[in-house]
Amino acid sequence: MTYLEFEKPVAELQEQLDKLRLIGEQGKVDVTASVAEMEEKIGELRKNIYENLNAWQRVQLSRHPDRPYTLYYIENLCENFVELHGDRAVGDDKAIVGGFGLMDGQTYLFLGQQKGVNTKMRQYRRFGMANPEGYRKALRLMKLAEKFNKPIVTFIDTPGAFPGIEAEERGQAEAIARNLFEMTLLKVPVICIVLGEGASGGAIGIGLGDRIFMLENTWYSVISPEGCASILWRSADFKEQAAEALQLTAKNNFELGIIDGIIKEPLGGAHVNPKSMVTNLKRAIKKNIKELSAMDPEERIQARIDKYSAMGRFTEVSK
Repeated sequence: MTYLEFEKPVAELQEQLDKLRLIGEQGKVDVTASVAEMEEKIGELRKNIYENLNAWQRVQLSRHPDRPYTLYYIENLCENFVELHGDRAVGDDKAIVGGFGLMDGQTYLFLGQQKGVNTKMRQYRRFGMANPEGYRKALRLMKLAEKFNKPIVTFIDTPGAFPGIEAEERGQAEAIARNLFEMTLLKVPVICIVLGEGASGGAIGIGLGDRIFMLENTWYSVISPEGCASILWRSADFKEQAAEALQLTAKNNFELGIIDGIIKEPLGGAHVNPKSMVTNLKRAIKKNIKELSAMDPEERIQARIDKYSAMGRFTEVSK
């Protein structure tokens, strides 16, 4: 397992535990009591660390190389998943995956950004940064789900929309704006879930829905901490301060009314126990889709509009 900088105390104790077990096996010595004591110590340390993470540490966890990505969740949430390709205009953007799948007897449209699980696949997927055709593919699939009255679940995990000149030439801003307009008026239930990174228009391009959730160790903001630090401090070295100032954690976003809930992760992050994370995710999806499906479509659309209209805080100053 890969350990982050703030996880090193856990890594050191885990190494000691592994050595202790090895001594017990090779020397045929009873180390049961010592192992139990060490495991308890590790458990207490892990709990203390992960319950007191700062914003930058949660950003680091959201980018953990072992963290599950969109396709992992789709493949483990549903059966008979059929991926659909192409925007019917330019091509198929590999940074966004989507298709229909059966989860506990109900068909859903699942779509989201896919970063790639190794270096070659990350290049193939452009690290989850979509071109305009990716957003247009997503919209095509969402309109297809609406046509057949199937609920939509989107998974957000991107450092932003692809910043290349060709993306701007093909209308990156228009594609994202079009998605926001069309998603507002979709007649089927829409749930959006931040799985890792939720950055800028790249995230919101598939992130407008009836209910928005974030996994516990994720972030959602208009800009990355590094990008913010480079602008305000003229140096990415101030990324930790920027992370705090941006109020980008799940807790921050919930308190600000940007999201509707936080989905609990296993202690240490989703990558520690992916199967448990899938169970938590499925429970949240089914519960909320059931609630949303009970609403009249027009009522649901109006509630969606009201939800986004109410976002933001301001103060009126008298003259």
